[in-house]
Order: sequence, then structure tokens, then C-alpha cells
Amino acid sequence: MDKNYTAVLFDLDGTIMDSGPGIMKSVQYALDHFDRPNEPEETLRKFVGPSLMDSFTHLYGMSEEDATRAVELYREVYPTKGIFDATPYKGIEEVFRTLQAEGRKLVLVTSKPHIFAERILEHFGFTSYFCYQTGPELDDHDSRKARLIRKAMDALKFEKTECVMVGDRMFDIDGAVEAGIDSIGVTYGYGDRAELQNAGATYIVDSPKEILSILQQE
Repeated sequence: MDKNYTAVLFDLDGTIMDSGPGIMKSVQYALDHFDRPNEPEETLRKFVGPSLMDSFTHLYGMSEEDATRAVELYREVYPTKGIFDATPYKGIEEVFRTLQAEGRKLVLVTSKPHIFAERILEHFGFTSYFCYQTGPELDDHDSRKARLIRKAMDALKFEKTECVMVGDRMFDIDGAVEAGIDSIGVTYGYGDRAELQNAGATYIVDSPKEILSILQQE
């Protein structure tokens, strides 16, 4: 590989953290108020990654008004009961340590509201690894990854060729493609290999350790 990625952009949910348990329980709490109790886990898993507004709208056909209310209900419980119901993926901190020691810049690019992402990184002791974090504000439902990637690149003066996006869902890969940067799709999160391939991932790996293998082939 003849690339030299000096900036590594990481998604949060499904890439750094298995955040599914807390997210899915909070989504179910919201759905209970719409007479949708005991939703299948297969459906709830689809909420891990994309914006809540998009998920409630596309998965349940909610109107904008109902989706907004569902997000409000979700946020009644997530900040206190769901936010730390998550587990870092095995080996991910070693990836951070190694990349930081190599002099690379680590950036968090997440569709999760920034205020929640910041708390999660701090709680699990990951804040110091990241030189920059970006995510939407609570009242900003435009969580397109390309917009957030460009925001980080502009803030840090990165060139496209310096950057690679690491994520587990097609939304991460789509964002990278739209922003004109390479991507590493990870299959250990909430997307699968076919989803990542179809989205156009530059590389696909099955474990955090393999992220290093890709980057150290330079």
C-alpha cells in the first residue's frame, strides 16, 4: 500500500464501542409509547449507527412529528440509563495507543450527539487519544457522515489523501466516499461484509488488530 494516512477518523458506535445494549433498550422505551412493545432485536440493532430521526422514520414510517417525539422519549432514558451500557471492543485501545505513538492524528466522527460521545470517551478513558471530536448537536438532525468528515478535515487542515475513515456501517463508508477519502470497514460491529463492500469500502477487516495491519502496510 502506497498510502500514508496521517489522520485516522473513527466512528464510535459499533467501531470503538459495542453500544448496542444501551441504545436498543432506550429505543424500545420510546417504541413502548407508540404501542410497539417487544420489538425484535434484529430490528433494534438497525438503530446502532444512523441518526435516530432517520431510523424512526425509515424503519417505522413515522411522521416527522412522531419521530421527533420518539427521539425525545429515547433521550428521557439514554443519558442516565443507556449511555454507559456499552463495552469497548477488545483490542481497540491498543490500536489507539499504537497509532498515537506513530504520530498519527485520531479523530472521532460520529452521528451520535457530540455531548453524549464526549461523555462516553471520557468515561472509558479514551479522550486523550483524540485530537478532535465532531458530532451533531442535540437539535441538529442532519447527521450525514460526509458533512461531519468535511467539518473535521476543514478544522484540522487535512488533505483528502491523508485521511481514512474507520466504521462499521454503510453510512460511514458512504460518508467517506462522498467526502473523497478512503475507508476501512469493520465487520465486528453492526454491519456485515456485504453491506460494507456494496458501500465501496477501500478495505474491510474483521478485528481491531487488523486495522493496524492495514495502516502499517504503508
